Amino acid sequence: MSQPVSIVLNNAADYVEWRHAARGLLADHVPPDQVAFRRAGTTADLFAAAGVAEPAPRTYDTGQGPSHRVPRAFPPLAIAALCHRDDSRFALLYRLLWRLRDEPHLLDDASDRDVWNAQRMAKAVRRDAHKMKAFVRFRRVEHGDDDGEAFVAWFEPEHHIVERTAPFFARRFAGMRWSIVTPDCSAHWNGSELSFGDGASRETCPDSDALEDHWRVYYASIFNPARLKVNAMRAEMPVKYWRNLPESRLIPELTRSAQQAQRAAPAGTAPSRSTARRLVANQPDMLPVSDERPQTLEAIHHQVSRCTRCELCTVATRAVPGEGPADARLMLVGEQPGDKEDLAGRPFIGPAGEVLNEALAESGIQRDAVYLTNAVKHFRHVVRGKQRIHQRPAVGHIEHCRWWLDLEREIVAPRVIVALGATAARAVLGRAVSVSEVRGQVIADDSGNVVIVTIHPAYLLRLASENDARTERGRFVEDLRLAASGAR
Repeated sequence: MSQPVSIVLNNAADYVEWRHAARGLLADHVPPDQVAFRRAGTTADLFAAAGVAEPAPRTYDTGQGPSHRVPRAFPPLAIAALCHRDDSRFALLYRLLWRLRDEPHLLDDASDRDVWNAQRMAKAVRRDAHKMKAFVRFRRVEHGDDDGEAFVAWFEPEHHIVERTAPFFARRFAGMRWSIVTPDCSAHWNGSELSFGDGASRETCPDSDALEDHWRVYYASIFNPARLKVNAMRAEMPVKYWRNLPESRLIPELTRSAQQAQRAAPAGTAPSRSTARRLVANQPDMLPVSDERPQTLEAIHHQVSRCTRCELCTVATRAVPGEGPADARLMLVGEQPGDKEDLAGRPFIGPAGEVLNEALAESGIQRDAVYLTNAVKHFRHVVRGKQRIHQRPAVGHIEHCRWWLDLEREIVAPRVIVALGATAARAVLGRAVSVSEVRGQVIADDSGNVVIVTIHPAYLLRLASENDARTERGRFVEDLRLAASGAR
């Protein structure tokens, strides 16, 4: 049996440094479960958990160990994933490299747990780099020398992307002297050479300069109130970046002006039903203000009980919030509450909930370990005699409730989201999809989350044929097992 090995890496996202260590480990035939990667200045959790002393760190010289043939897709995947902030990334990529020796087509299996996690990390890094390119704003600083003006920008990335993204700014602003400062790392361009240094605090950067007025004039001039979509704007320009954007101060006033202009527009031909739904879904005054943004599930539950964002609040008994632990690795999203859920105020306790409970148990998932919620929080129905008959939510209802669903996703931060049915899939992915076409596939949404689309358990109750019901139920359980494997 191989002896445990400790590898100390000096850099957070240096692919070359990690590759040298990985080649040496492969040459020494060290299996992944005997390796503990750690950053310099930290401890190795592998040995601490086992209650044994950490062995002396092993180092490998550049080029030590033979090179190994890997699929063409592996280096770019590894380069991106290494920029993720998850400390498990080093071991994950070495495990993939170890497995690729015997499984050369491993990366083609998107449902494999290791491949899945690596792709998820790479997706999150690419998205973070895109946000950096979009939301860095330079401010002029005075140096008091003869070298001309210089510019500084403050940015707070989620991952280690500064060295990866800085060349973009060197090309884009080649004629400027600039620095981009982040908490972890800083990038500097002197007009001909790019260099990197330690991070710093926001207080070291200027808060404003004359350029901000130009930004605001430009933003106001290109703002088109007729194309205002608040949900889309929040998705592409998250609130966390607003305090560093000079144009963000204009957003409340511009959205209010756009709303007033829409209300003051002269009467004419009535819009189509789809257009009316879009207009209602994007009314700015129906969005909670940023200083009331709930930060916990308890706060969401309290606020959603008072939600009046659409007319469903006038016909349902109550809003039904999500249920489950705040650190759940698996989130299941249904369509809307049913009759029993509406009366009790809890999700998935009716007939469809019983089917779901059985399928969860069969797939090895504990219900109380899962966060259960719905795309729409109120029960849409029609009354026929003494019965309340389920009605599918409209697109406007889905869009209104995405505010709550996005908050739940942000706070819970699950590894995997299962969308139960077409309505849930639309709410989670932000677009309409065919369940039959994407069912059982591993999908990455725009935020880098892993999503699996399957049927709603209520569908099984509507099947008349026992054979069809048995077959579909088996497929449903397999979909849940796939989700569970990715959430571990």
